[in-house]
Amino acid sequence: MYDLILKNIADHITLSNEERDYFISILKNKSLRRKQYLVQAGDPCRYECFITKGCLRQYYVDEAGQEHILMFAEEGWWISDMFGFVSGKVALTNVDALEDAELLLIEKTAFDKLLLQYPVFERFFRIKLQRAFISHQRRLIENMSLPADQRYCNFVERYPSFEQRLPLKQIASFLGITPESLSRIRSQRAKNS
Repeated sequence: MYDLILKNIADHITLSNEERDYFISILKNKSLRRKQYLVQAGDPCRYECFITKGCLRQYYVDEAGQEHILMFAEEGWWISDMFGFVSGKVALTNVDALEDAELLLIEKTAFDKLLLQYPVFERFFRIKLQRAFISHQRRLIENMSLPADQRYCNFVERYPSFEQRLPLKQIASFLGITPESLSRIRSQRAKNS
């Protein structure tokens, strides 16, 4: 049950038995059905979440009702509305399940206590946040500077499982293009293969 999250942590830091046992003791299990929210914009965000099964998305809805997907996350990934979680203010984004999902949650108060009691977790979460920042920064630069077909190729290369797992409309939203444009890009790519 905890193998995936412990492997995720072990990829970056080494835990003593005491640290591992304490960490496991603060985790809470949560199941989500497809289309069920983990957090909604305007609500408090009390948890940092690790996905053990399923796929989730984080998105923002603008004033015109248009969805803008910020990220997808699958097994072995972390997801939350970081603004709400860190600041204690309400969430800016929605996070919902694209598939039935199983999660491990860390409540904010338990998270803060973990970092104080076991500083090795400060290092782990710093590394995790740095990597997330780099990924978001790279995506922002690509969205500003690359044509849609190149953004799609980069997406497929970086996240090969997502192309089979996600609806075309979701991928198009993530790439900042229309579903029709994405269909044309995919058709052209299939012809060139």
